[in-house]
Amino acid sequence: MLFQFTQTGLTPIVLFNLILMIFFSLAFFYQIVFLLVGLRRGEVRLPEAKRLHRFAFMIAAHNEELVIGELIRSIADQDYPSALIDVFVVADACTDATARVAREAGATVYERDDLARRGKSWALDMGFDRVLNEKGDDHYDAFFVFDADNLLSKDYVSQMNRLFDLGYLVGTSYRNSKNFDSSWISSAYTTWFMREARFLNNSRMMLRTGCAISGSGWMVSSRIIRAMHGWDFHTLTEDIQFSTFCAANNVRIGYAPAVFYDEQPVTFKASWVQRMRWTKGFYQVFFSYGLDLFKGMGQGIFSSYDMLMTIAPGMILTLLSALVNGIYVVVGYLSHGFLATQAEMSMAVGAIVMSFASIYIVFFILALITTVSERRQIHTRQRWRLFTNLFTFPVFELSYVPITVVALFKKVEWVPTKHEFALSVEDVLGEG
Repeated sequence: MLFQFTQTGLTPIVLFNLILMIFFSLAFFYQIVFLLVGLRRGEVRLPEAKRLHRFAFMIAAHNEELVIGELIRSIADQDYPSALIDVFVVADACTDATARVAREAGATVYERDDLARRGKSWALDMGFDRVLNEKGDDHYDAFFVFDADNLLSKDYVSQMNRLFDLGYLVGTSYRNSKNFDSSWISSAYTTWFMREARFLNNSRMMLRTGCAISGSGWMVSSRIIRAMHGWDFHTLTEDIQFSTFCAANNVRIGYAPAVFYDEQPVTFKASWVQRMRWTKGFYQVFFSYGLDLFKGMGQGIFSSYDMLMTIAPGMILTLLSALVNGIYVVVGYLSHGFLATQAEMSMAVGAIVMSFASIYIVFFILALITTVSERRQIHTRQRWRLFTNLFTFPVFELSYVPITVVALFKKVEWVPTKHEFALSVEDVLGEG
């Protein structure tokens, strides 16, 4: 058999690379479909809501005195009846004036000092539990979860009310950026989240499959919170954990084109720390929920497959491919061509180069498509950065390669991200 492979050119290393190429092509082909749907159909439009629902905002904050006031003011400035909106802030182990600033801005504040269980998920757990105990199980129809550095467009709640009125128990929205111009890192983050909104969640909504929540800017029905009487998801990426739980249990997450603005890290060091936590959290979710997703796939739930592809460590396979090809080259060289011909070794080197070159090209194309299609959503005073970001965005994504390896072995803990851009919505839009 090996002789036949050699004679036809299908040697073991060629077969290995061919199998990986076919696997990746088939596994992620559906995302090409998502891309085409997003390009052809544009932005999803939701019907007018039949009724106005009552919502509560839940904001977990750790030392956010600089930014939290602007978030609460953007909530107060919604084109939605203020009587149907309440804001709750959990000041989590704060050593600054976060609690005072939030109260002065009009929020109900709960102060929490549990240093053993710090982090957003535990703050949400405490906040939801307090609200249910104080307001009753049925006082609010749904909750919005936001981070303290976020800002909301004026029609955010109105758009999300339309989604909730359609019967969705969980919903996500359009994540934009406050600081695209700050650095090549913040530009890359912005591009990724815009692509996620327009060409993943937007397309999923149009194709009537489940979306995924990410970070902040999402909605959850009080029915789900009531069932937990708090929040039961406590991995390093509680958002992805919850999305995976929904996908495995056929709870379809919806999407509305409701825009909010998020502050992105500026330095590579801050980005490395944050993405290390994300990657470690993906591993936690993959090993905890992988089997449940396979079961969901067996029941015909496409979102289970979609989430499996989202959390699966695909970069590991890319590195495995590079490692196998590298070993093949070394063995062939040391055996002076006995175990591998010069042509096979050249092919193996080419496979390594093409693996990373193809990643760069794919993300370059995604950056180009996202920049062109979402140009009106990108708020920048440095027009040149739109061009340079096309080339630096793939580098940002390739930096996940070492992060993926390190996160597999390194102990990672939750570390708060420092926020410094105290901007209003008008400042972001250039209207201030």
